[in-house]
Amino acid sequence: MSTKIWIDVNLLTMVEGDKPFGLLEDAALVTNNKQIVWVGHKSNLPDHFVGEIIYCKGSYLSPGLIDCHTHLIYGGNRIDEFEKRLTGASYEEIAAAGGGILSTVEATRAASEDDLVRTAQKRLAAFMKEGVTTIEIKSGYGLDIVNEIKMLRAARKLGNISGIDVIPTFLGAHALPPEYSGDRTGYIKLIIEEMLPIIAKEQLADAVDGFCENIGFTHQEMEQIFTAATKLGFKLKLHAEQLSDQKGATLAAKFNALSADHLEYLSTDSILEMKKSGTVAVLLPGAYYTLRDTIIPPVEKLRSAQVPIAIGSDCNPGSSPVLSLKLMINMATTLFRLSPEEALAGVTRNAAKALGLDDRGILKKGLKADMVLWDIEHPAELSYQIGGDQTLMVIKDGDVTFARNKYKSGQN
Repeated sequence: MSTKIWIDVNLLTMVEGDKPFGLLEDAALVTNNKQIVWVGHKSNLPDHFVGEIIYCKGSYLSPGLIDCHTHLIYGGNRIDEFEKRLTGASYEEIAAAGGGILSTVEATRAASEDDLVRTAQKRLAAFMKEGVTTIEIKSGYGLDIVNEIKMLRAARKLGNISGIDVIPTFLGAHALPPEYSGDRTGYIKLIIEEMLPIIAKEQLADAVDGFCENIGFTHQEMEQIFTAATKLGFKLKLHAEQLSDQKGATLAAKFNALSADHLEYLSTDSILEMKKSGTVAVLLPGAYYTLRDTIIPPVEKLRSAQVPIAIGSDCNPGSSPVLSLKLMINMATTLFRLSPEEALAGVTRNAAKALGLDDRGILKKGLKADMVLWDIEHPAELSYQIGGDQTLMVIKDGDVTFARNKYKSGQN
């Protein structure tokens, strides 16, 4: 039966308005096939809806969680670097010594496409159990044509077999590969003239990203890549201002990029440009925590400028070995001082904006029926509690894909 009626439920609609969390208490919600077809107070539920009734017993229903920034697919691990950082080595020092991204490149190149899918599937399962229904996955550990394509194909395959939406992003400008260590111009040319056209033709990625940083790529190099990517119809994203202010966020805004990500060293001028362009600020507390950073993103200035703030896990083997977007909700509040409502918006409504998706992220008629039913007594509990099992049910495209216990249902 395609119609489901969710009753005796408190809805965290995340629709912006007067009520925190867009809260509707003692509510009902109706889904048909993959869409939400009605939302409102239970007392106003029309009689003409016929289908399976799911009794929620006063639980809270939110939009499905969206992780808008991950590097989920990779080979190997970087446990040795974790130990080095514990003894005082910096991220930049490890990278300069041949570690960091390039060590993962070596392991990823050695792995088969099936190997990458199999190991990433285990990581993805952890996110899905917590209620993630959409996830972005970047390439960037291949750094040549064959291996970048291998990663993007693995991401597409992972989406097909997982049952959730995987959004692939091409991150060829992640680091300079060893074979181009003395030829930056040659590698930029390879990305622009060979990688981008193939990826566009085969529709392997939705967006193009880059690492604009003193250990990554310059403002000018990223401008060349963005110009070429725009001509091919790609959406744009950018790692910006993580370790220094390279004016990457200003560049992202100039190209109307979907998002600028990290942003610890974001300037006031760049914030104003992001506001004008509608570029979302994606904050990544997992990397901030793992790298023991001390400069937090300018949250109050972003808030004052009304720049949408999203939160991502930045799942990767080096700077953010995180398999919990729920934990990032907590860290966004404790480390970056977001309110519980802002943090939840960061992994729902604003995360959807950061991926250019206008069909999800809030509970509203006509949008995708991607939802999570939570075992909580107050919405702020989602950011307050660390650990534990708060997920009662995950709903993807109107179908229950995970349920902690057998739920009570009936028909009308």
